[in-house]
Amino acid sequence: MNANVDLTKLTQAELIELVQNMAKANRTKLTMKVSEKGALSIYGFGQWPVTLYASQWRRLIESIDDVVTFLDTHKAVLTEKPAK
Repeated sequence: MNANVDLTKLTQAELIELVQNMAKANRTKLTMKVSEKGALSIYGFGQWPVTLYASQWRRLIESIDDVVTFLDTHKAVLTEKPAK
């Protein structure tokens, strides 16, 4: 969007779209690489990569429904970190 746009003239829907687009643009893209020891490292969550071996990633992916259920069940005590 043009930086010279008068925000006071945008509709509510246009403002919501603008905020959503800004939030998407502000996220750090996740990148991946194979470590020296043959594990998959995913960068972009924080200061350090998340590194697991292929079998561990597969086990985690197979358990994703359990992870989501756990997150939903414990959301009152879990801390949210803003996405980068």
